[in-house]
Amino acid sequence: MTVTCGKYDGVLSIIQYNWHFYAAGLCALVGIGALLWFRLMPPAGEALLIGVTTLTAFWSLSSLLVSYYVYDYRGVTRWNWIPSILLFPPRQWLNIHAGLDESTLVLTQFFPDTRYMVVDIYDPQEMTEPSIARARRLRSSLEPTVAGKLDALPLPDRDRDTLFLLFAAHEIRQSSRRTEFFMESARVLANSGQLLLVEHLRDWRNFLAFGPGFLHFHSRDEWLRLAHDAGLTVEREDRVTPFVRYFLMTKA
Repeated sequence: MTVTCGKYDGVLSIIQYNWHFYAAGLCALVGIGALLWFRLMPPAGEALLIGVTTLTAFWSLSSLLVSYYVYDYRGVTRWNWIPSILLFPPRQWLNIHAGLDESTLVLTQFFPDTRYMVVDIYDPQEMTEPSIARARRLRSSLEPTVAGKLDALPLPDRDRDTLFLLFAAHEIRQSSRRTEFFMESARVLANSGQLLLVEHLRDWRNFLAFGPGFLHFHSRDEWLRLAHDAGLTVEREDRVTPFVRYFLMTKA
């Protein structure tokens, strides 16, 4: 997740958090280029290397272009589109993040004079992506944060009328743990409450944009399964951009 202020802040944050992917891609391109230059491979091998080079270059460039489009040009993580799609203005809300909170400050500006809480569910044993660990080191949260567990959020039953899950839940890699987390989220949600989930999807659009990296996301069917298993109903669902989708859920 990234929030944008400057013209290119979003895409620069993506590079900063994921520089190891781009460095590996650059090294691969240089190595393949050397093999082709010195004709060290048979023709069939050269054809394969050219294909790999083309895909590597394409996905490296497309991921940056799409990141710029999503985070900077369209400003998805400025979050100014959120108030208009909610069922009602939050009064007591919870923002859950997975180690990197760059939305709470904006949400407090949209919903002033409300009671809110920020919970960090980051667990290095379960969330092993180096990019999120790097982001945590580079950007500390500006808001008071309470540590929480996937199956034990530090709130009583039905305590919050609104829950925000903004580019956070995909970091839970195990399906069973995602189920536990959604059931726990439903537990702290008031009977008349709303839960807003925002994510990239594991679909053909994000495959074109991010290549194999799209496997880091989850499918629409998986999010619908989690909602169903947790007793939640999807009231509204739409694309924010071709690459990002939101699900607005309530208790069934």
